[in-house]
Amino acid sequence: MLGLIMLDTTFPRIPGDVGNPETFSFPVRVEKVPGATVDRVVKQGDESLLAPFVDAARRLEQAGATFIGTSCGFLAMFQRELAAAVNIPVYASSLLQVPLAARTIGSARKVGVLTAHSARLSNRHFQGVGIEDIPICVAGMQDSPEFASVFLGGKRELDRDVCCGEMLEAAANLLRAHPDVGALVLECTNMPPYSGAIRKAFGIPVFDVVTMLNMANAVA
Repeated sequence: MLGLIMLDTTFPRIPGDVGNPETFSFPVRVEKVPGATVDRVVKQGDESLLAPFVDAARRLEQAGATFIGTSCGFLAMFQRELAAAVNIPVYASSLLQVPLAARTIGSARKVGVLTAHSARLSNRHFQGVGIEDIPICVAGMQDSPEFASVFLGGKRELDRDVCCGEMLEAAANLLRAHPDVGALVLECTNMPPYSGAIRKAFGIPVFDVVTMLNMANAVA
């Protein structure tokens, strides 16, 4: 059973999103952390949230979870602390897959990271998951109107087609600016519904939170 630590959000979670129960073929138990808003986690990097996230992880372990995931890749900043707090594996961020992606494409190519907010994703997050020394190229969705208004601004309605178009545009811009990128890792847990479209459009491996948690379930 996946124990999923959820941020305190109200935006829609469509199939493929980590917060939609239809996304996974195995049981999921959810613990929402009250007050853990996108603003506090993504924009502020609020360290005072560590304690309630640890409490949520421990409750999930006690409830029978065999591994833990989260609903925000920016929780990479708490990866080490969350893993140390429980006795089951913790997968706090899809950025944990960056080393895997890097080893599969060879040293001459780089890993591209698509994130919800590139200006807020920092070395602090990279250090949390041990990827600070891996060459990566980062692009953010903070200037994409539909994506940003929903997942950063809290709008309660999502135009899936528009959001998919924005994701494809962001991936295209990243690959155009960095033609040596050989794989993509999607930081944001709301991005997996569009992973298939990106793979089809550009023909490169795309890693996201769903690929990570499916693997975690297979090895749990």
